[in-house]
Amino acid sequence: MTREAFIKVLDKKGYSYEMMGDSVVVNGGDSEGDVNLEKLTSLPPDVEFRNRGSVYLGALTSLPPGVVFENRGWVYLNSLTSLPPDVEFRNGGGVYLGALTSLPPDVEFRNGGGVNLNSLTSLPPGVEFRNGYNVALGSITYIPPGVVFRNGGVVYLDALIGGRFDKWKGNMEGIDPKRLLSFMISKGIFER
Repeated sequence: MTREAFIKVLDKKGYSYEMMGDSVVVNGGDSEGDVNLEKLTSLPPDVEFRNRGSVYLGALTSLPPGVVFENRGWVYLNSLTSLPPDVEFRNGGGVYLGALTSLPPDVEFRNGGGVNLNSLTSLPPGVEFRNGYNVALGSITYIPPGVVFRNGGVVYLDALIGGRFDKWKGNMEGIDPKRLLSFMISKGIFER
């Protein structure tokens, strides 16, 4: 999609935006502050979402370079199957990436809520979870060294250990479960 076509969509929906260099900064949505672009199948490069609500991009299967999420609500990317290496999630709510099966190296999640990656089948080294709540990795069967969990909630590893890591029978009393998980990852215990 071209930048001009994207601006026409924003104008038609009545969403406010501004141009900052080559970036289109979406800073306002509907009356709730949400930006609902569910039917869009593509975005131009260098779009920043800074609205006060959630962002709904359910039909997108990929993101162009330079997309930034700094909105206050959730980010719904239900159909997304790939991420560019430079995407940033710094939104206030959760991130729903339910169809994503792989991540590029060195992705960071710094969003305020949870991260749902239940279809993800592998994690590359260098992925960092610094989000504010849970991380759902229901299909992961191994974790390479270099993956870091510093999220605020629990880590769901259903295929790997059968549920939440903090409820895993191998945890030791008095040791923070995420510290134990990070230690085990660093020692290669969850590698293939």
